[in-house]
Amino acid sequence: MIIALVKGLAHQRGIGAGFPRIHCRDPTEVDQMKWKYVAVASVLVVALTASVAHLNYVTTQKMPVRVGILHSRTGTMAISEEPVVRATLLAIDELNESGGVAGRRIEPVVMDGKSTGADFGAGAESLIVEHGVAAIFGCWTSESRKVVREVVERHDHLLFYPVRYEGLELSPNIVYTGSAPNQQFLPAVPWAVQTLGRRFYLVGSDYVFPRVANALLKDHIDFHHGEVTGEAYVPLGGSDFSGVAATIQNTRPDVILNTVNGDSNLHFFAALRAAGIMPDDIPVISFSVTESELDGMQDVAVAGDYLVWNYFQSIEGEANRAFVDKIHARFGANYPVNDPMEAAYLGVKLWALAVESVGATTPQLVRRAVGDKHVAAPSGIAYIERETQHARKTVRIGRIQADRTCRIVWSSVNPIRPAPYPPHRSRKDWDRFVDSLYRQWGDRWSGAPQG
Repeated sequence: MIIALVKGLAHQRGIGAGFPRIHCRDPTEVDQMKWKYVAVASVLVVALTASVAHLNYVTTQKMPVRVGILHSRTGTMAISEEPVVRATLLAIDELNESGGVAGRRIEPVVMDGKSTGADFGAGAESLIVEHGVAAIFGCWTSESRKVVREVVERHDHLLFYPVRYEGLELSPNIVYTGSAPNQQFLPAVPWAVQTLGRRFYLVGSDYVFPRVANALLKDHIDFHHGEVTGEAYVPLGGSDFSGVAATIQNTRPDVILNTVNGDSNLHFFAALRAAGIMPDDIPVISFSVTESELDGMQDVAVAGDYLVWNYFQSIEGEANRAFVDKIHARFGANYPVNDPMEAAYLGVKLWALAVESVGATTPQLVRRAVGDKHVAAPSGIAYIERETQHARKTVRIGRIQADRTCRIVWSSVNPIRPAPYPPHRSRKDWDRFVDSLYRQWGDRWSGAPQG
């Protein structure tokens, strides 16, 4: 290509398609003329190479940068994850309205994880290999995160994960904008012991997050001189909680600690009410229910139960009011705003901040740059620790009101540093426990599916 261009330019300068025939008697004069043409051609080659390189650079700079959004839009987890998709897209739209990142527009590629680990794994592979995304924002369940973790680590890529989780994990390829155990469900235990009672019943979906979370909770309950009256699991997506409700009625705990996920929560709370278990009798403290799930329980009495998160829509402050107003302007005045939505929105802004700081979207460079970054978030200043790639978080406990919003009844004084591996057992013991669950389930991260 360059040779053809040189010939063309040479022809325009009267040199012809190649070097012209030289009619001279003096060999020295011939050599001098030949070298003159060689020099001209060399200058043209260098100039054209530089021009092509500059053109490629400019083209790259103007091309949109693709990012992946990987959440469940169908299946049992859609009720929880669809709002997170919307918050992620809102953050991307805001960045595009202000010029994108590093001078490039952001192009989201949204994929449906369909509430299964296999679909999340396939989706992550497609986003990286086929769509060439610069980062993935996604996952809710720990099953989906662990499957996607294998993919992003194999490709040395980058996942921003926006949901509280069970800890016992440190991946260099994941930025955890949700909370670690000591930033969500563990602080609920001493508060409950002091406020509601010492006897606990644990119920959850049968996959890695509830199983590990409840192991951590049992250690913490024991440490605070509490008692576990029972423990039960239902498959993810399960709907039959009648037996669980009957057991709770018989054992009469002071508090129910709930790690059920997705739309199964609608059936769980309905079963409790059918069994006569009411919030003022035996309150439920939920760790996976948000205002979005509450909005789907219009026919179920939930006022008086509790949620534990780092963000609630009711937080006072200008930053949160502005965030809630943006959500309501886009999705409706009554659209619920919840913790994973805020964490997802924050993840996009942190990614953009890291991209701007390194002037590139390469996952490896962005990953190294995101540590020690902080941004003003609706819940307060958000800071990512370099050592763990987890965020510092303020813990908040909210009591559900009649309008399905939450009144904050307790919060930590300051943001809490993340501790992915709680000190109740050694890291080796925790890793061995998690691995035993994986083997017990036949090399997967959840129990047998419903049916």
